[in-house]
Amino acid sequence: MKYLLSLPAMMLAAALLQADTPGLVVDPVKKSVSIEAKVAPRKLAKYDQIYPIEVIACWPDPKGKKAHETVVTIDVKPSDVHKALEGLGLKPGKPARGDKAEAAGPEVKVMLEIPDGGGTKKLSIHRFLLDPKTKQPFPKDVKFRFTGSVMSKPDPTKPDETYGADLTGTLIAVYPVTDETVCQTSLTMKDSEYIKLEVDPTLLPKEGTPVKIIIEAIAAK
Repeated sequence: MKYLLSLPAMMLAAALLQADTPGLVVDPVKKSVSIEAKVAPRKLAKYDQIYPIEVIACWPDPKGKKAHETVVTIDVKPSDVHKALEGLGLKPGKPARGDKAEAAGPEVKVMLEIPDGGGTKKLSIHRFLLDPKTKQPFPKDVKFRFTGSVMSKPDPTKPDETYGADLTGTLIAVYPVTDETVCQTSLTMKDSEYIKLEVDPTLLPKEGTPVKIIIEAIAAK
């Protein structure tokens, strides 16, 4: 993986983007993007059940199409996060949707920064997920990739297209249930048959707690 911009150019791009995007911080040195978020409710009043986790971060209800299946909610536009990752030199791959489809793109590390006493601690997002029946943690070998989103039509009767994730509000998806997202894991829909996910209540802060989602580029070896 090559970083296409020099460090001074990255820092300038980061400053310009952050000035227009509250809640988003780009660190060119650490090759990371930090997004302000809140711990999401696991049950919405309009549903009669709690749905398994299918996405990591998205807009809150009612704007977020996956707000009933997410770990955290965000307010930033997914396309702004896409721009920030490109500003770090990453080239988006291809999002996956449906059976047998698998996401493609440069690998990124996804972490969650949570309150810890008087400070904070930063842990891999894998630590916050588990199988509610077996209590087995989310497999560490599951990778996250910068796929970018498909373009979608806000109005199917018109030819105009926009960044699809800006319509759904989905930032990071676990399974290829949507290709309107910025990042996806290496899992397929077949994996969703036997990997059912819930948050770990012993580690994730209570609903509404301010946290940060951090997406970090992983340099090629």
